[in-house]
Amino acid sequence: MRIEAVDLFYLSMPEITEEADGSQDALLVRVAAGGRCGYGECEAAPLPSIAAFVCPMSHGVCRPVGASVLGAVLDGPEDIARIAARVAYSSMDLLQAAHTWSGIEMALWDLLGKARDAPVWSLLGYAQSHAKTPYASQLFGDTPQETFERGRAQRDAGFRAVKFGWGPIGRGSVAEDADHIMAAREGIGPDGVLLVDTGQIFGEDVDAAAARLPALEAATTTWLEEPFAAHAYDAYAALARQCRTVRLAGGEAAHNAFMARHLLEYGRVGFIQIDCGRIGGIGPAKRVAEHAVANAATYVNHTFTSPLALSASLQPFAGLRSHRLCEFPVHPKPLATAFTRNGFVRDRAGEIAAPDAPGLGIEIDWNGVRRYLVETEITVAGKVLYRTPTI
Repeated sequence: MRIEAVDLFYLSMPEITEEADGSQDALLVRVAAGGRCGYGECEAAPLPSIAAFVCPMSHGVCRPVGASVLGAVLDGPEDIARIAARVAYSSMDLLQAAHTWSGIEMALWDLLGKARDAPVWSLLGYAQSHAKTPYASQLFGDTPQETFERGRAQRDAGFRAVKFGWGPIGRGSVAEDADHIMAAREGIGPDGVLLVDTGQIFGEDVDAAAARLPALEAATTTWLEEPFAAHAYDAYAALARQCRTVRLAGGEAAHNAFMARHLLEYGRVGFIQIDCGRIGGIGPAKRVAEHAVANAATYVNHTFTSPLALSASLQPFAGLRSHRLCEFPVHPKPLATAFTRNGFVRDRAGEIAAPDAPGLGIEIDWNGVRRYLVETEITVAGKVLYRTPTI
């Protein structure tokens, strides 16, 4: 097969807020080859991601992503890896390229799985898709009482693990944060798995992050996620040395496998969280999963958008039986579920798994796409480089 077309669809909620919620817009990718279509999703601002696919060449290693993809052969996983290497080299100075390519790479795996009538996880070499324990991923409340109520609601909904993130944490005093953390623990109950995400709020201030450890440990928190900026490996390592029962988590901001490896090897995180929509797709995420196993760390997906992105994020560690936690957004914006016909429903044990269906196993609802589609055109020197594709 040869890649005949790559179509990018910019979707958005009618109003975008400052809330740290990545489900407010989306860039849906459709790749056509051999009479089939595969689908993926970029986890990045849609407009610059589109621009990275179509922009004029700036110089020899700052080429548009499309130049490396269109017309390329797609007959097996090795072809996806070859195209990825070409994008990485030819667009190395186009910093949005990794995000744009990530969604395309997912779509290529989806297409290849459909062509071979096999789920993506099997193409990655796994013999089985093991069940995962989804954690309800949500934001902290504005007050400890609201945090408590959100935790209790997820416990009542049957979630055994709940993550609270962002919101007021790290913006006030240590005592105020402790109140939220204890409210979260009380809300989910003594047996629930409690996870806390501070959204890089401490920059590289190890002392500020360490001041929250007593409350986290008193609440028997499993992990502290992203206390620092993505590249602050020294800060991660310094805080890891002070942790007794809490382990550090991070990696969602890695836009290549090297960054994730550095966080594991130098930052000493216990949980490495990878977003297939940022790191370059499913292939590099699988390599990070293998590296996590070799470093006695736990691989976890990062996903806060659609069922399509969730399916892609489950593939790289579908066959790892002991790596069980998976992120599961519980309050996505309507857009995130509108453009897919099917999604994930927890089984009687409260678990989910990567689908057994060919490819990623997710069908696109084009009526939902139309509902949130943002008609877009990019014109340079009178030449139209991009126009919203025909559905």
